[in-house]
Amino acid sequence: MVQPLSNSPQAPPPQQIIIQNGSRGSILWRILAVFGWLGVMFCVPIILAQAISSASYYNTTEGVSEKYFSGDKSADDKIAVINITGVIMSGEGYIRKQIDLVREDKDVKAVVVRVDSPGGTVTGSDYILHHLKKLKEERDIPLVVSMGAMATSGGYYVSMAVEDEKDSIFAEPTTTTGSIGVIIPHYNVSGLMKEYHVEDDSIMSHPRKQMLTMTREMSEENREILQEYVNQAFGRFKDIVKEGRPQFAADPEKLDVLATGEIFTANQALDSGLVDKIGFIEEAVARAAELANIEVGSTRVVTYTQPTSLFDIGLSQSKAMNWDKMLELSAPKAYYISSYLPPIVSSFPLGAN
Repeated sequence: MVQPLSNSPQAPPPQQIIIQNGSRGSILWRILAVFGWLGVMFCVPIILAQAISSASYYNTTEGVSEKYFSGDKSADDKIAVINITGVIMSGEGYIRKQIDLVREDKDVKAVVVRVDSPGGTVTGSDYILHHLKKLKEERDIPLVVSMGAMATSGGYYVSMAVEDEKDSIFAEPTTTTGSIGVIIPHYNVSGLMKEYHVEDDSIMSHPRKQMLTMTREMSEENREILQEYVNQAFGRFKDIVKEGRPQFAADPEKLDVLATGEIFTANQALDSGLVDKIGFIEEAVARAAELANIEVGSTRVVTYTQPTSLFDIGLSQSKAMNWDKMLELSAPKAYYISSYLPPIVSSFPLGAN
């Protein structure tokens, strides 16, 4: 048996691997990191919500979107159709949003205002007219009117946005227009109250505060005051018509014959100078393209829609009978409106805003 030499090399001792647990400091950092990520996950949705809310607050065209109407879908140049439909109340809302969209869209080279309205409040009609004329001036683009089934009273008033542009108001063959005039509704139910022994004992600062009340017969003094108010509003209506129909500025008496509240057919309106042409919206679009010096065949005609869900429909119906709206409509107002119903009734459902 051979013994190993004493000076032979020895095998190295095995190395020990020691796995140490994390220190308290590293555990603390991990906890902080977890809370940090949780904070980020919590704050990001809040920041996004605030950004969306802020964008919505400053977005004046919320809920209104552009929609292809006719023409070349791939064209850059556009003709925008702005819709004014239904009873005009404040002038805000859908109509104003359409105007804002056109103002911001530099591809829009001309505007066709599609009017299908019996009119509405004096202030709302004047508000729309003001912003249409302002749009036309700021963008330096032509504006043409296309009348639908009805463009009476305030509907005719807003049509004067064309100003003195030649051949710029088109009425369809079945359009009803005219009804140039002003009305402050008043109803006297004092006889009915007397029959049922009902008495109005309202307390007021001055008797004229109640000059339009239905519960008492209107005095001649109050009637004269209100008549003067109507006369001034009527005078402004005729001045606006003269701006849109220069021939009436040259012959005011001709306008006086027409401005009696009477309604006219399209042919009657054409013969009397209230409109320029008998034609549909396609003819109005062609005229707008001509005034803008663009080819109608290579132009995209767009309109603007406001999406309505079933929930919105139900909500709008509930709003129609809202007492706040009832009180607003029953407040003393002058109207450019063509209706055989009281404005408080003919305003439901509310159309143009």
